[in-house]
Amino acid sequence: MEYDYIKSLHLIFVITWFAGLFYVVRLFVYHAEAKQKPQPEQDILIKQYQLMQYRLWYIITWPSAVLASIFGFWLIFFTPIGKAWLQMPWMHVKLGFVFLLYIYHAKCHQFYLQLQKNEVKKSSNFFRLWNEGATLILFAVVFLVILKSAINWIYGVIGVFVFSILIMLGFKFYKKIRERNE
Repeated sequence: MEYDYIKSLHLIFVITWFAGLFYVVRLFVYHAEAKQKPQPEQDILIKQYQLMQYRLWYIITWPSAVLASIFGFWLIFFTPIGKAWLQMPWMHVKLGFVFLLYIYHAKCHQFYLQLQKNEVKKSSNFFRLWNEGATLILFAVVFLVILKSAINWIYGVIGVFVFSILIMLGFKFYKKIRERNE
C-alpha cells in the first residue's frame, strides 16, 4: 500500500515539474518578444513576465523537481520492486533521460537568472525550440516506463526523432504564418 502512495506522489510531482518547465519556457518566449516592444509597453510586460517567472520557478517548478526526485529515489531504494527495477536495463535508460532532464532544468535555471536581470541573450524562436526539449524527454520516459523494455525503447527513440522532425516542420510552418500576418 505504501508503494502506491509513494508512486502516486512521485507521478503528481513529475507532472507538476513538467508543467512548470513547459510554462516557464513559454514565459521566456514572451519575455524575449517583449524586449522588441516600444516603451513603456516593454517595461510593463518585462516586469510582469519576470514576476510570473519568479513565482512559477520557485513556487511550482523547483519544489516539484525536488519532491519528484525524493519520491523517485524512495521508490527505487526503499521499495522491493524499486530495487528489482534498478537491475533492469530499461530503468538504466530511464535514469539516463532523468539525468538529461536535470541538465535541461539547470539550463532553464541559467536562462531564468539571465532574464531576471533582463539579459535577453536568446531569441524567442530559440526558446520555442528549447521548449521541445522537455517534450522529447517526457515522451522517452513515458514510453520506457510503460513498455519496460530496453529493446523497444530504440523504437521509441526513433519515434521521438520523427516527432522532433515533425515539431521542427510545424515550427517553421508556424513561423511563416506569423511572419505573413505581421
